[in-house]
Amino acid sequence: MITPLRCLAAVLLALLVAVLPAHAAKKLPPEPVASTKPLEPGVIAVGNFIYAGNRSSVCFADKFLADAAEATTLPVEKGFRSVRLDADAVFDTPFCVFSGEDSFNLTDRERAHLRRYLLNGGFILASPSCSNADWDKSLRKELALALPEHRLVTIPMTHPVFSIVHQIDSLKCKTGNTALLEGLEVNGRLVMIYSKEGLNDVGNAKGCCCCGGNEIKASALVNVNILTYALLY
Repeated sequence: MITPLRCLAAVLLALLVAVLPAHAAKKLPPEPVASTKPLEPGVIAVGNFIYAGNRSSVCFADKFLADAAEATTLPVEKGFRSVRLDADAVFDTPFCVFSGEDSFNLTDRERAHLRRYLLNGGFILASPSCSNADWDKSLRKELALALPEHRLVTIPMTHPVFSIVHQIDSLKCKTGNTALLEGLEVNGRLVMIYSKEGLNDVGNAKGCCCCGGNEIKASALVNVNILTYALLY
């Protein structure tokens, strides 16, 4: 015999099943969409890669763009443009950040674009969110597949990138250790700078719940230098 209480419980359970998935969907981050806003004449676009399907980063702060514009008068757009690595529009964006968490695999087209981008004047600032070790391994794997003749090497602290705007003598991390940046060179010019600890400046990243891991302190200052070097050298 079905009692009124059992009937009420069944109704409540049905309501929960119907409501919870919709509620949970609201908690998911929105899928990244490539930017379509027209660029003002003379303004330099800075991209945020969408890759491996719909992977991207919300935890890389764009504050350094405004800082660089103020410190150098470089005409850079004050916010990132989301740009798909597999789209031809990526080649209209001279500087891009490449970040995220967890393991990933690029498509063949994305690898081809990554290679073409770096060999033909593009510059990438790469960094895992929260010092994520799986993302670090995936990035190194993808670089080896896309550019097997080039490899990441340690950038000495005497390199011009550490003095072009701000004088940076050391790279201190949140836990107190000292870090070094790695770079990829093509024909004697750096085309990519990478930090496995992180340069995301998550404290200034809107909508980010990342702890930052062991990221480098004063990341914004370092990123101003990197952007300036990339655009002027």
